[in-house]
Amino acid sequence: MATPLNRIRNLGVIAHIDAGKTTVTERMLFVSGAKHRAGEVDKGNTVTDDDPEEAERGITIYSACVRFPWREAQINLIDTPGHVDFTAEVERSLRVLDGAVVVFSAREGVEAQSETVWRQADKYHVPRLVFINKLDREGADFEAVFKEVRDRLGANPVAIQIPVGLGPTHAPQPFRAVIDLVKQQMVTFPGGKEGKDAVYEAVPEDLLPTARKWREKLLEALYDYSNELMELALSEEPIPEALLHKVLREATISHMIQPVLCGSALHGMGVQPLLDGVAAYLPSPLDVPPMVGFVPESAGKHKGKTEEGAPKKIVRKPDPDEPFCGLVFKVLPLKTGDLHWVRIYSGTLRGNSRVLNARQDKKENVAQLWRIHASKKDEQIDEAGAGDIVAVLGLRDSVTGDTLCDTRDPILLESIEFPETVISVAVEPENTTEKKKLAEALAMLRKQDPTFRAEESEETGQTLISGMGELHLEVIRHRLERDFKLNVRVHKPRVSYRETVAGVAEVEGDCHRNINGVQHTAAVRLRVEPFTPTGPLAAKLPPVVVSIDSGQNLPDQYLNVVLEEIENAASGGGTVGFPLMRMKATILGGTVHETEATEIAFRTAASLAFDKALRTAGPVLLEPIMKVEITTPDDHMGDLVGDLQQRRAIIHQTEQRGVDTVLHAEAPLANLFGYSSAMRSLSQGRASCAMQPTGYAPAPDEVMRTFMGE
Repeated sequence: MATPLNRIRNLGVIAHIDAGKTTVTERMLFVSGAKHRAGEVDKGNTVTDDDPEEAERGITIYSACVRFPWREAQINLIDTPGHVDFTAEVERSLRVLDGAVVVFSAREGVEAQSETVWRQADKYHVPRLVFINKLDREGADFEAVFKEVRDRLGANPVAIQIPVGLGPTHAPQPFRAVIDLVKQQMVTFPGGKEGKDAVYEAVPEDLLPTARKWREKLLEALYDYSNELMELALSEEPIPEALLHKVLREATISHMIQPVLCGSALHGMGVQPLLDGVAAYLPSPLDVPPMVGFVPESAGKHKGKTEEGAPKKIVRKPDPDEPFCGLVFKVLPLKTGDLHWVRIYSGTLRGNSRVLNARQDKKENVAQLWRIHASKKDEQIDEAGAGDIVAVLGLRDSVTGDTLCDTRDPILLESIEFPETVISVAVEPENTTEKKKLAEALAMLRKQDPTFRAEESEETGQTLISGMGELHLEVIRHRLERDFKLNVRVHKPRVSYRETVAGVAEVEGDCHRNINGVQHTAAVRLRVEPFTPTGPLAAKLPPVVVSIDSGQNLPDQYLNVVLEEIENAASGGGTVGFPLMRMKATILGGTVHETEATEIAFRTAASLAFDKALRTAGPVLLEPIMKVEITTPDDHMGDLVGDLQQRRAIIHQTEQRGVDTVLHAEAPLANLFGYSSAMRSLSQGRASCAMQPTGYAPAPDEVMRTFMGE
């Protein structure tokens, strides 16, 4: 029997690495009865980290989906990685989820990747709860983390729980319970790691003043969202618990607040109330806005466009009786056939049916539908409805971000955008017989991971693989060796540079050529200049914006040819062969010969004008810059700062976080290869760091000269 839509919760657990996401997920599975014993990351026996590489490293690399009941709710939970190299897993998960739990360590607080996942949740308008974990750790500080969430993330956290005590068992006042500010009761967890019960009891007398202070803060934060609540408070009447739940839910779903809960997942404290919060405050598929898509171009010019020429919008409600539409958000290549993870937004999807891939305009067979458990097939089902997440067997051409829909009612949903790769290495098989096997393995990995690239270099004939960081490529290499039994040689990492221009240049490209006795003559005038787009549409613009000057004089026949040639040239790379970005090219016009003007002439003239403009404006090499956050004891600060300065790093800020110092810096990726090992060596293994791409900046002249062979 299908679960009613209002009881479904599609939930993601997101956080910085080591904040405790996977432990929270394991504990949820255990207390819900979906698992008999909670696994531990350090022992490599967790459900969601089922890949050998994950178990070995103790980190999440691939998002995993588990389904379990809690009270009246049915939860589809996706556990995501915390390492920036695997940010695509977070991106694709948040795109299809309705709500999220963001986990913070009570000791480390808001870290570099915490900011990234928070921004990703903002981008996809995902309501979220905050769970401050690890309150039993040395140096835990609930109030400091609460303040950081507000100040560093620009959030509006509202505490609905506070901890009783902080720190490990040997601390003067160890963490031992939480106070529920909505119920005005203390919650204890007598079973510890092995327990599933949360016991509610009266708040002890000595804790009442603190509880009342935080309860008043909670009510003050909610007055803005409910007149009824305000009136009860002004008349000093008791506030019903049901009204508080209602206001908290509405404000959370509207992105006005983020309720804050707390605990220690490893020691079985706080997870049951967190699940209650998920069921009470996070949205069901009925609470999120209906999906808006477009009529695909394949539907025909008149069907798919408005009178103004814009694509027609279609709205699909989360209703099993609406036409089917869903989004492919992950592909797992298997020898028996690829497993496609699909979020169903409307209608009903049945096994042994046919659907339309709207982006590719291809019909696909849905052979089987499966429930997912971690990353594997769990239970075959006949059909699944709106709001559900399922695995599909039988699709041949669909990839991540593709829309599947009813063949009679096509709709195209917005796809998923992934960040550009920042690092490349050359790989080659040990012998020529394995070359084909390597190409097939890389194609399979590329299908699974949208941020992984593999292509053959025209210059060297080597296969270049590109990814989001050193760890990303290291995991890929290990998979080639372990899963595909390929021994590959890996060469030195290569940075993905970009190019732009230093200044403005207006040039003319001329073509005077005789080809097979026919004269081809044309001239094209072009301007190139640096250009950094801003505003909400900036992300939608191409790296090189090509525009047409309003005063240009070319007839449409030749203007379209010139425009196409300039766009092709702009996508083909700059002076030293790297992709171009932050640049604008404007077609100013040209000269049309009365008898010798041809399309070939204008293509040639446009290409020559573009090359000439790049050289005249002065090429600039842009290098990827990484945001670096290092946490270290004071003793090693001097050595780490000196090492960073040698790597051309700019240190923006240092701050005290408990007993440690946190360095915030930016440094070129090219100078950070092997940095993790160097940092551990300099700090005797006591420092930790997090990196994430922050953009591009001009590289020093000597780097450019290296590529130009000077």
